[in-house]
Amino acid sequence: MKPAAFSYHRAHDVADAVGLLADLEAAGDDPKILAGGQSLMPMMSFRLARPGALVDVGPLRRLPAMTALGADDAGALRIGALVTHHAVETAVLDPGFAVLARAMRWVGHLPIRSRGTVAGSLVHGDATAEWCLLALLLDGLILTEGPAGPREIPAAEMFHGFYATAVEPEEVVVAIRFTRPAPHAALTEFARRYGDFAIVDAAVSLDLHEDEVRSGRVVVGGVAPAPVRVPEAEAVLAAGGVPGRELFGAVADAAAAAVDPPADAAATAGYRRRLTRHLVADGLRQAWEQTGDGARRGTDREQGVAS
Repeated sequence: MKPAAFSYHRAHDVADAVGLLADLEAAGDDPKILAGGQSLMPMMSFRLARPGALVDVGPLRRLPAMTALGADDAGALRIGALVTHHAVETAVLDPGFAVLARAMRWVGHLPIRSRGTVAGSLVHGDATAEWCLLALLLDGLILTEGPAGPREIPAAEMFHGFYATAVEPEEVVVAIRFTRPAPHAALTEFARRYGDFAIVDAAVSLDLHEDEVRSGRVVVGGVAPAPVRVPEAEAVLAAGGVPGRELFGAVADAAAAAVDPPADAAATAGYRRRLTRHLVADGLRQAWEQTGDGARRGTDREQGVAS
């Protein structure tokens, strides 16, 4: 299929993009930003999305802030809106944020990772998108510019449902700050084929003190209209314990019992629950294997930990 008719506009800086979006929105054109286009263009081709206008922000790549990737003065990791998945995948990150690079192998195929952008994925708001889960895991702040000026959107307030986010139609995302380092973290998922959209995915982290679990986070995608933290599973981690099969199994059981996944053409609700259990347990095992300095503890057999 071909996309419905639309007008095309190129933005030359952030203020220009905001102005174009505001004017087009006021005219009733339902504008969308075109960055990497890896999600938007297929949806337009299938007429699942029918924006009346596209605002191309590709020229903004010449602005250093839009493609910057590194720590800021507060110790957070700041990623410019037009940084690609592959740029993160190949970056040397602080161990506290290294899970971001490791997680990129789950994002489509290399051509998609080379074109798709971090901000584009977050604004698209797919419930199984890796960046959406990671933003919740690492306390992401989505930084935008709009007609009313700059705004910070906490990840906890970002995702409103199926492909719906807190970013206003006239706003442009300029960067994302990840403010919660998690050296013991992992993301894992299941899809029918490598590169397909995940049926269920899970991002987890462990807070350790002298090799004992003190707390942690569990975020699951594919079980609700938006990615969700699972407080019932996090409560098991907060109770503490020795990391291993027993604790990780209990956390995974709590997560599977807490979610209320949909049934659709991809999977039954029961299958999604079983995937939730497996992926949470496996993610916790992988998170435990991270020593905190970027190295791994060893094989599963050596550690006696399994999902």
